[in-house]
Formats: sequence, C-alpha cells, structure tokens
Amino acid sequence: MSDAVIRAEGLGKRYRVGERERYLALRDILTRAITAPFRNGNGRKNGRGADHIWALRDVSFEIEQGEVIGLIGRNGAGKTTLLKILSRITRPTSGFAEIGGRVGSLLEVGTGFHPELTGRENVYLSGAILGMGKVEIARKFDEIVAFSEVERFLETPLKHFSSGMQTRLAFAVAAHLEPEILLVDEVLAVGDLEFQKKCMGKMQDVSKSGRTIVFVSHQMNQIRRLCSRVLWIEGGAIREAGATAMILGEYESALSSGKSKTRRADGSYDAARFVRWSIESPDAGAPNLLNTLGAVSMHFTVEVTRRVKSGHHGIALFNSERQLMWAWATDEVELEPGLHDFRYTFPTLPLRPGSYSWQVSLWENGEALDLWDCLPDLIIATEVHQHPQDQWNGILNIPCELEIGRLTTA
Repeated sequence: MSDAVIRAEGLGKRYRVGERERYLALRDILTRAITAPFRNGNGRKNGRGADHIWALRDVSFEIEQGEVIGLIGRNGAGKTTLLKILSRITRPTSGFAEIGGRVGSLLEVGTGFHPELTGRENVYLSGAILGMGKVEIARKFDEIVAFSEVERFLETPLKHFSSGMQTRLAFAVAAHLEPEILLVDEVLAVGDLEFQKKCMGKMQDVSKSGRTIVFVSHQMNQIRRLCSRVLWIEGGAIREAGATAMILGEYESALSSGKSKTRRADGSYDAARFVRWSIESPDAGAPNLLNTLGAVSMHFTVEVTRRVKSGHHGIALFNSERQLMWAWATDEVELEPGLHDFRYTFPTLPLRPGSYSWQVSLWENGEALDLWDCLPDLIIATEVHQHPQDQWNGILNIPCELEIGRLTTA
C-alpha cells in the first residue's frame, strides 16, 4: 500500500488567453445547462475558436509522508499553478490530486490576510483559513509573533506593513500552526539574509518533525540544502524527477548551455545565445556573490553563430519581487561569429541585501536573437546600512555619516 500523502494523476490546467476565470453563480450554471444542446459541439463561439494555453498538462507524481520536495523550472513553467491546484485554490481542467492531510500554503505575500485588520487579527484569520481552532492559534501565538519580529506593530492595520513584514508574519503563521503538508512558493527571498536563514532553519525543523514540504525556489542553494528530491517542470510538464544533486546538475547544465526548451519562446538559437555570467571582481568566493559596496565588474558571455551587423543589446536588473531596479541599452552592436563578453563596471551597487536577477538580450532589426533570465541569481550580501525598522527600508543600501553640531545663533 502506498504511503503517499500527495498523489497527482494526469493533472492539467487550461486558461483562456486574455481572460480571467469568472465566478459562476447558480443562474449561470442553469443557463449553461439549458443552452448546452444548442451550442456548437466544438466549443466555438460566433464561428471563431477560443485561444487557450495549457499551464499544466498530464502531470503525475506521488509524494510520501515526511518528504521535502523541490519544484524547479523557469518562470512560467507551471510551478505556481501546480501549487494552487494542490492548495485547492484552483480547480484542474483535467486529472485529479489527492491530498492526505491538513495543508498550509504560503503562495503569495499576504495571501489570506486582510489589509484593514491588525497584525494580531490577521494571525487569527490566517490560522482559521488554515483550519486551526482558536485555542490552537492562541497556544502558538507568542511563538508566531516572536519569530515574525513584528511584535511592535501587532495592533497596526496590515495595510501599513511593508511586504517584508507581511511575509514574515505569513510565513510564521504557516510554519508554526503545524499543518501536515506545507506548500511554499518562492517567498524566502523577501526580507534580509538573516531572516531568510531563519526561515530555512525553521523549514528544516518542520521537515524533521515528519511533515511534508513542497518548496518552489529559483535559488538552487536553498533547494540543495532543504530538498531530498526534485521535480523539474518545463512547459507545463514534468521533464525530470529524482535525487536533488542529479536533477539540479542537469537543470543548471541545460540552462547554462541553452538547451532548456523554455529558454526562448521560439526554441531557436540560430544566431546568438547567452551562455553564462559572473562577477569578475571583487572575488567573494562565488561567481554570483557580492559582499562589498565598492567597484563591481561583471561579464556576460554570448555565443554568436553568424555576423550581427546592427545589433541592439539590453540589460536589466530585477529584485526578487520582479521590480525593475536598473536597466540600460545600446545600439549599433557589431559581432562576428564566436564568443564575446559584455563587460560592465559599476562604481558600486548599493542594493539592500537579498536575491536579484539579471536579464540580458540581443536584438537585430527588431527580432530577438536571445533573451536570457540569467542564472544563478545575483546574491547581495553586503553590510546593512539601512533603517533598523523593516518598514522604513528602501531598495538602496547606502553608507552615510552623521554629524550633529551645535549652532551658536538661531
């Protein structure tokens, strides 16, 4: 007999492009039932076929009690859609998923929270949504607050919390209220590095207690540290599944060599492809780690298979919430076949500590030759020079000096 607590069989999810799923009232259901015999059987409306996209298709797997499973894949691969189906937030178009236990989900910042309620009230609200009783929430309340580090703001409406404070509170509730299954979607990149380490430690404690974790992250070091097994999702399907070290090795190799099917929308690498990036200086012991606020030099390597006569090159830097931090572009780029380096030098990158991602592109005559979301992520681990209260932290981390002098005249 199988010990699986999560079993998915033939899961598929189809969306209509450009439209949101609409809530169906009873009258809508009755109308559909009455008019069904008169509708064209091929699902067309006014002679035109609907444009659909499959976010997931024919996904099957089993997860046993106590396993910590990592979901990896590029943006848009279907990871979040899968977690929403497992959380019962979204209904599958085809197939089914059986869940054997109480589920706690941390999918987006503030999911299950109400902006007008205080931090204290939202702890009880979120706990109730997770299926906990009031007594159970009260028993864990002090631990939740202490872990989240927002005790000073418990009586403040949530709408005044920063995104980092909301995530701290949401993670604390989900991790402390003891669901048998915990689903976590790329939220540990929010907040400072110390809190990220704290979250990872808590998730390790949760896994040791015999509970099941399904964890989505683009940070491969977190996947390696936490997960015993990995599902690699690509194009809405499971491409590979197996031991963490083996699957991550194949995944990173595919991304760096340009062999991932989702690397480019049209799947073509005829003209050019970016193959790697790294920080040239300063040397912090890892090619993607920056731990000083001084000058920074990094390079992005592109492989060109034919001459690019009049190219356009762009670069952009995003934070973990996909907010644009900086971008730059240049025209009239000429490249001969072979390998080329785009080397950038900055006097400093005064960003708050955390995870960031580069995107580089090369165009010619309006056609994208390559567009790459660089891996691994850029990790900023510099000394913090920001306000001690999280809600006053901005995106910049700039050292400064303060002098207070007494004036002799008004």
